[in-house]
Amino acid sequence: MLKTEGLTLHYGGSQILHGIDFQAKAGEVTCIMGTNGVGKTSFLKALAGTHPRSGGTVELDGESLGRLRAQDMARRGLAVVPQGRMIFPLLTVRENLETGFALLPKSEHRIPDAIYDLFPVLKDMTHRRGGDLSGGQQQQLAIARAMIMKPKVLLLDEPTEGIQPNIIQQIGRVITYLKDQKTMAIVLVEQYFDFAYGLADQFYVLRRGSVSASGPKAGFEQSALRAEVSV
Repeated sequence: MLKTEGLTLHYGGSQILHGIDFQAKAGEVTCIMGTNGVGKTSFLKALAGTHPRSGGTVELDGESLGRLRAQDMARRGLAVVPQGRMIFPLLTVRENLETGFALLPKSEHRIPDAIYDLFPVLKDMTHRRGGDLSGGQQQQLAIARAMIMKPKVLLLDEPTEGIQPNIIQQIGRVITYLKDQKTMAIVLVEQYFDFAYGLADQFYVLRRGSVSASGPKAGFEQSALRAEVSV
């Protein structure tokens, strides 16, 4: 389980997050929703260590993680698929995947067959440069690269943004597959309501940097939740 208590974050003199209490369990998709600018991506950055939090605690499996750098959070088991994907454009598909080996013992430096089973286009394009892939293919590559790390927690920031519908459906199937393995907690930041609602087990709604509502999907009436997170 990933857990935060009282998490706060500042950008300079501006406070962005106000005392976030949050939990994400293995085998579940925990979805963070809200309108633009409420702090969803900032929260993922605080979890991943890419922007140091100002206060509060982060625990993984009951162990406090402290204020660790991004690379140390990754070593503890947090993998991020960032908004914008951030693959290496001049590296091949295979080389992009192999960057995930940095956190694994040398004996595990191989690309599992499951990666290519879930993303067959990556096998077909293994020697193409990442920058030559379409946006949807780059998103598949970014998710596959995170999976290589065998994370305990997978953080997904707007994975459907700018992606064609058939790739969105495939990404949904991959998230469902990962959930069913029950080995990782999946934290999903997503604006595409129907996609998020179909996958999520738990919801957290942010408003002005605070949690305005949270709980299991069964506790939310769909139309009321949609109204809560609509722009």
